[in-house]
Amino acid sequence: MMGNSGFSEAGLRRLHDVLRRHVDSGKIPGLVALVDRGGRTHVETIGTMQHDGGAPMRRDTIFRMASTSKPVSVAAAMILVDECRLRLDDVVDQWLPELADRKVLTRIDAPLDDTVPARRPITVRDVLTSTFGLGMDMTSLGTPIMAAIFEQGLTPDLPTPMPEPDEWMRRLGTLPLMHQPGERWQYQLSNDLLGVLVARVTGQSFEAFLRERIFDPLGMKDTGFHVPAEKLDRLPTLYAPNPQTGEFLVWDEAKGGRWSEPPAFQGGGGGLVSTVDDYHAYFRMLLNRGMHGNERILSRPAVELMTTNRLTPEQNAARNTMATENVHISFGQGQHGGWGMGMAVRTYRGDYAPIGQFGWDGGSGTTTYADPENQLTGILLTQVGMSVPDPAHLIHDFWTTLYQAID
Repeated sequence: MMGNSGFSEAGLRRLHDVLRRHVDSGKIPGLVALVDRGGRTHVETIGTMQHDGGAPMRRDTIFRMASTSKPVSVAAAMILVDECRLRLDDVVDQWLPELADRKVLTRIDAPLDDTVPARRPITVRDVLTSTFGLGMDMTSLGTPIMAAIFEQGLTPDLPTPMPEPDEWMRRLGTLPLMHQPGERWQYQLSNDLLGVLVARVTGQSFEAFLRERIFDPLGMKDTGFHVPAEKLDRLPTLYAPNPQTGEFLVWDEAKGGRWSEPPAFQGGGGGLVSTVDDYHAYFRMLLNRGMHGNERILSRPAVELMTTNRLTPEQNAARNTMATENVHISFGQGQHGGWGMGMAVRTYRGDYAPIGQFGWDGGSGTTTYADPENQLTGILLTQVGMSVPDPAHLIHDFWTTLYQAID
């Protein structure tokens, strides 16, 4: 029998039961999930805002999106490419002079002064595809360059927030690159760098440009880099449970927390807060190849570049290795085969999702993907960080049950 949403009734019941089981286990305090197929939407809200109770989760609960910020923030740069204010192969030095004349480490674990000159300058394309030469390499923890990235405060999840953009750029400019520009995919830093680039090209803050060109046109009224005071009661406590004991440790409170006032650095890599409906509007626009109703947000080719694989096997080798060799650390995340701009792209079928599915996951227990073949969007938001496998297991089960529910 046909469900009311492009999914079978039995399949949606199983989806609900599986999500409910994760909350009932005590490991996931609460969640909000939205699934849509061909314009028919189904939403689940289960559990509470805190691990020890509190207000129930609601459809308009605001979540810290963490790395699921990446697929949204990249659209700002692609609008500038659409308008020829940026070209993919422009050298970035004119806007980011801190990154001119780069030195590159002779090997990943070399001392910071053991370098060779970069073979070429960094381009806009390198930044958009996460191949500009620096990133968070979890397989290289303990190397001098990774230690320097942490010491300089260049990444979001440290005890102190990142500094304002010009100071962040100054610090970034003191470091050598890990790899030659364009040589290898690396995580995170490029997505934050992209926000600085957009701000310098436009003369607006990154958030102001996103709001004007993406958030407001799409009606994403609860998306931004902080939560205003009158909405703070809709932001749950964020937990990073103890990996040994599973005890719920508070990583961020709503009131007085990191998202309670505007940050010094508007992080395209992980700084956004949002809701299931706001993210649904954005991913539906991508599925519609850049259109929102009668309004064009992004050109069709821009969306195609973002949502199809941009990497050669050599560029992507380290990412595949990280996903398949370190599954005990990544909990099986990251096995997609490809990367577009700001998001993963499935290039081989390793689970229930087909080739061509695009999106990403967040370390705060968030996942957002769209699938052109099935005209399907799935969004699952929680408040449990990936310091433990529980949110990852929930995310995997969400996608498995979502795909088995397709009618």
